Amino acid sequence: MHSIKAFIITLLSVTIISCGNSNSQKTNLSITTDAKNNVATLGKTVKLSIKNPKGVEISSISYTLNGEPVDASFKLDDELLGVQTVIANVKIGDASEEITTKITILNNQSPKVYGYKIINEYPHDITSYTQGLEFHNGELYESTGQYGESKLRKVNYKTGEVLQNKAIDNQYFGEGLTIMNDNIYQLTWQENIGFVYDVNTFEKKSSFTYGKSKEGWGICNDGTNIYKSDGTEQIWLLNPETLVEDSKLQVYTNKGKIIGMNELEYVNGKIYANRYQKNGVAIINPKNGAIEGVIDFSPLHNLVTQHAGLDVLNGIAYNPETKTLFVTGKRWDKLFEVEVFEK
Repeated sequence: MHSIKAFIITLLSVTIISCGNSNSQKTNLSITTDAKNNVATLGKTVKLSIKNPKGVEISSISYTLNGEPVDASFKLDDELLGVQTVIANVKIGDASEEITTKITILNNQSPKVYGYKIINEYPHDITSYTQGLEFHNGELYESTGQYGESKLRKVNYKTGEVLQNKAIDNQYFGEGLTIMNDNIYQLTWQENIGFVYDVNTFEKKSSFTYGKSKEGWGICNDGTNIYKSDGTEQIWLLNPETLVEDSKLQVYTNKGKIIGMNELEYVNGKIYANRYQKNGVAIINPKNGAIEGVIDFSPLHNLVTQHAGLDVLNGIAYNPETKTLFVTGKRWDKLFEVEVFEK
């Protein structure tokens, strides 16, 4: 039994990135901050100044953080976490010059640790390489992976009976799924394409490409926005009409970025994300990307039938009817209904 501390270190293996200036070639102007290595924490005040080695005469300076105006001294309140862009617009006589730098914004609290209690165990298809899991109108929908094995399914979660099944073409590796406005949105892994199906008939209606991200991992929605993970620290917000990746969150703690965000589920205002290969789940604030909690589900791996093809925990679904969470894994023969609580 490993300790809570060891688990947090494993689940939240972190990397801090710091970035420097893109120096102005003409005047050698650059932006400096008072943050060490340009890394700052929510709640702190950041002071900006212009390094002016040639002593050029500056008439005015204005700053923006991610396109929003900020003063030379500003407090980090509700900013997006991760690597963000500061731009200084510097006026020198009649001319103006734009200088940029990057700052890394961290959360100001460490993640809370959550425990769980198993309420029920249900049968799950041991051959299913689970990638996406979601409830809709009391039924469980599942997307599975592997080339030549990928499928879309509706199942009776209590019995494991397959109510609807659609095989995906062999050239696609199925990934996450989510359901919104009577559409099923299903990702593929490295094929740069997602599919849209009618939730009732499983008929394919359309497809969409990813754009800025290279891969498809997990997907969820809050009824308005669609969120998509790509295996990095990034979670993309897809335009619900065009499915274009409009903007992104970067998943960070108070220490640094957390990569490997996999299957996603939107639960009561938070994004729950499987962390690939860690048998744990991160609870993410969708407003800024902060990991606010972690759940260690690693003991579940020992409660399923052990076999050669057994793989990691993946698959989270919230059932609004029971107000409980359901979790399973790749080629697991059980689906666990759990209650989550803060330790």
